[in-house]
Amino acid sequence: MTTSEKENIKELAEHRRSIYGFLAAVYRRELTSELLQQMKNHRFQEVLSNLGVKLNNGFFQNSEKELLEDLAVEYTRLFVGPGKHIAPYESVHHQKEGVQSGQLWGELTTQVKNIIESSGLEYTSEYTGLPDHISVELEYMQRVIQREAQAWKADDDKTALLCLKNEKIFVGEHLIRWIPDFCEKVIEATETPFYREMARLTRSFIEFEKEELSQFRRRQPM
Repeated sequence: MTTSEKENIKELAEHRRSIYGFLAAVYRRELTSELLQQMKNHRFQEVLSNLGVKLNNGFFQNSEKELLEDLAVEYTRLFVGPGKHIAPYESVHHQKEGVQSGQLWGELTTQVKNIIESSGLEYTSEYTGLPDHISVELEYMQRVIQREAQAWKADDDKTALLCLKNEKIFVGEHLIRWIPDFCEKVIEATETPFYREMARLTRSFIEFEKEELSQFRRRQPM
């Protein structure tokens, strides 16, 4: 691999890490004032626009208090309940022949728990949810990609390529198997442009990741 190719991959890793981190924050809890302030930044809005996010011009014109309250209500309605909602867990939505899905704390939850813990990553002390929550899986990818970027920077190609291998496996065996379906349900159910656009972005990004990681593997066999 040439120095130029390595620099491109390192730069791409930084972009990917940022997107995973942002999406993890979107699904982790109701939109926070801190994240909203970041999104109001002109450069941040340009990035979102380049990623295909189309929030109407009036979205950021509402008062912060009103906007956060409305989105908190919608987050609860969509992902928490009570009542009918879209459970944000892989074990409920995973689509793969021979894999049991449709229940919490199933086989898939244990698989994801083992992957995260074997990687050496730890949950924050305040986290009490399940390991296969969408925000946890996205944050896992963020952390692995961060390791990859650091390895490229340190000229540790072996570690960087191992990280990429783990990324490909997790996207192919987990994220792509349920997140597009989950996002489609959110798009159909949401009453706000924010969660509609976040779901569209998430779906397209995970599909892009699947394709890009597959192409990289063909160029850089393990």
